[in-house]
Amino acid sequence: MDNAARGAAGTTADSVAAAARKAGRRGPPPVHLWNPPFCGDLDMRIARDGTWFYLGTPIGRKPLVKLFSSVLKREGDSYFLVTPVEKVGITVDDAPFVAIDFRIEGEGRAQRVIFTTQVDDEVTAGPENPIRVTRDPETGEPAPYVMIRAGMEALIDRKSFYRLVEIGTEAETGGVEQFGIWSDGVFFPFIPAAELV
Repeated sequence: MDNAARGAAGTTADSVAAAARKAGRRGPPPVHLWNPPFCGDLDMRIARDGTWFYLGTPIGRKPLVKLFSSVLKREGDSYFLVTPVEKVGITVDDAPFVAIDFRIEGEGRAQRVIFTTQVDDEVTAGPENPIRVTRDPETGEPAPYVMIRAGMEALIDRKSFYRLVEIGTEAETGGVEQFGIWSDGVFFPFIPAAELV
C-alpha cells in the first residue's frame, strides 16, 4: 500500500473501519469523547453529492460508508475519522452528508420536518437542527443545509428542496416578510418574500 493510502502513522481505511466496528458494538460510537493523536491525512473524500471516495475510487458498499460516517468528526473547518486510538484527516467537498428525503408530521406551525440522509441518519429540523439557505452571489442559486450532528450539516438535495418550497409559507422574521418553512416550532426562512417570482 502506498503512502497516499496510509496516514502518517500507517493508518489505513481498513484499520479505521476495524476500530469503528469495535467501538460501535454497543450503539453509536462516542466520537465526542475521543481525542486521539493525529495520524495524518487519508486519501478519502466526500463529494458534494455525498459519494465517499477512497484512493479516487467510489466506496460502493453502503454499510462501509455508514460505518465511516459514524466516526466522522468536525474540528473547525476540518473533518476527521476518529477512533479511540487514531485520528485521520479526510477531504469534504461541501457538507459531509446529503439529505435525500424528508417526511412531514403534523401541520402548520406545529409540523415537524424529518430529514433522512444518504447514510440513513434521521433528524428533525428545529432549534437543535436548524435549516439554513445560502445563495450563490453570482447566480442567486440556493444551497440549503440542515444540521445533522456535532456541527456537521447535510446539503438538502434538489428534489427535496423543491418539495419544501412547494409546502413553504410566509412569516415575518426580523421585521421582514420571509418565505420558508416551519418545523418543530421554528420558522426557517429561505428567501425574502418580496423576491419571490
